[in-house]
Amino acid sequence: MKILVTGGAGYIGSHMVAQLIKSSATPVVFDNLSSGHKEAIPVHTTFVKGDLEDSELLAKLFEEENFDAVMHFAAFISMAESVENPKIYFRNNSFNALNLLDMMVRFNVKNFIFSSTAGVYGNPIKVPITEDHLCHPTNPYGESKLMVERMLRWYDQAYGLKSVILRYFNAAGASLDGKNGESHDPETHIIPMAIKTALGQNEYFEIFGTDYHTLDGTCIRDYIHVIDLVQAHILALDKLMNEKKSLVYNVGTGKGYSNKEIAEAVKKVSGVDFAVEYSQRRPGDASELVAAADKIKKELNWEPKYSDLETIVSTAWQWHKNNPLGFYSAL
Repeated sequence: MKILVTGGAGYIGSHMVAQLIKSSATPVVFDNLSSGHKEAIPVHTTFVKGDLEDSELLAKLFEEENFDAVMHFAAFISMAESVENPKIYFRNNSFNALNLLDMMVRFNVKNFIFSSTAGVYGNPIKVPITEDHLCHPTNPYGESKLMVERMLRWYDQAYGLKSVILRYFNAAGASLDGKNGESHDPETHIIPMAIKTALGQNEYFEIFGTDYHTLDGTCIRDYIHVIDLVQAHILALDKLMNEKKSLVYNVGTGKGYSNKEIAEAVKKVSGVDFAVEYSQRRPGDASELVAAADKIKKELNWEPKYSDLETIVSTAWQWHKNNPLGFYSAL
């Protein structure tokens, strides 16, 4: 199969490309490199630099390549930034996705895997969160993803475009061989931020909010190792190609860790007792997001292998320790 991977130079997208190659598929990467890195793309992979808003370039790509499916990772991902500057999130995450879907309809590509988020749920009424939980995002990032989910329902009904929506909880960790990991500038994810503090790159590790309704007062999140995450995409693609049916799955472990627990895990793995400081809550942060992962485990026979906290932190620590500047050291 030939798969278009948008955002394939990013953290999750580049791991996806590597997994597709292992699965004997042929990925084609489309990325504007605004936050991704060409160095993260496996060698000999076809790469096209471009923006999803560029309809002419997209049409040329779809015309030249006979895609069997599209995996869509290209998006802005910071909840805090989305609150401060929502317009760029709706333009990039929602409008550009619409442009991509229109191109798929135009060239009769019927299979779509969508990188969504647990952020579509907002503050959950019940935890663990099932796929049929009310969707009420608390920030424009989650809203921008939910808009695409709603588009997909109507595009299925009108055009027969089938999709699997994968609602990620918190992707984390690095490749097991230590060659690929998170490399964002600025970094906003909690585990890399804690690791950068352990490496002496930050003066202290900041935890936002200590008054949430959780056991220790800090946010709780469900962390999924990036390798387990991309394996879920492989299984989802197989099901989509075989059954031609649109589906929605949570991708998480069903177990949550608090921000304080993350800090302690990084201290343990790194052996560094770094400073931790506490600040006010960030706008748009939900108190607890933990997946009910029964559906994906049952229907896709998916089982996370590397998503225990020690493996997640250990692989991330090894990557950042060996690549303290991430892929930016290659610039």
